[in-house]
Amino acid sequence: MLGLALLLGQAASDPEPLQDYCIADTHGPQTIHMNGPSCIDPELASPSHFATSALSKPGNTSQSPFGFNIILTNISNLPGLNTQGLTMARLDVSPDGLVPPHSHPRASEVTICLKGELLVGFVDTTNRLHTQQLRPGESFVFPKGLIHFMYNLSSAHSAVAITGLNSQNPGAQLMAVAAFISSPPLPDEVLEKAFKIHGQDVARIRRNLEG
Repeated sequence: MLGLALLLGQAASDPEPLQDYCIADTHGPQTIHMNGPSCIDPELASPSHFATSALSKPGNTSQSPFGFNIILTNISNLPGLNTQGLTMARLDVSPDGLVPPHSHPRASEVTICLKGELLVGFVDTTNRLHTQQLRPGESFVFPKGLIHFMYNLSSAHSAVAITGLNSQNPGAQLMAVAAFISSPPLPDEVLEKAFKIHGQDVARIRRNLEG
């Protein structure tokens, strides 16, 4: 966990805060649009604003067709996170489950495997694949904006990981979902030419992804 903290601390992504902290005001009305929520009066700050148990319980992997669940820290469950330029998450992956290829446009990511065995990897801008098998206690870094994945190698046991990202709002875009079930949808002709497939293939992939 010390390594995770050091990596996040050295890879600033969001703007530097201008005060010690800016506890998110999650109850007051948002009357103006800002790059993040407004702050409560610092005099009202308490230790509970900087603590959360959100990552302590397993997520329900059965709700995802890919067999994974991600629980994020955010300003709702950790208001003191606001303006600090980081996010943490708990990743639960069912046996043979997959976090499909995706990217975070605003953050680098470091993942620590806590339980099970995960095959992780990313593809760089030269289309070179970098993969590693993680066992409990081992870590892997995904560079900012690059497509990456995590796969549970076991068909019998679940896997758990903690991941940290150097942005309060890293964003996430699943490659297949973005391409095939955007709203409004990409033209079939674009997908047919881009993936060298036929119209019936586009329809079938969309049906599969929509469940």
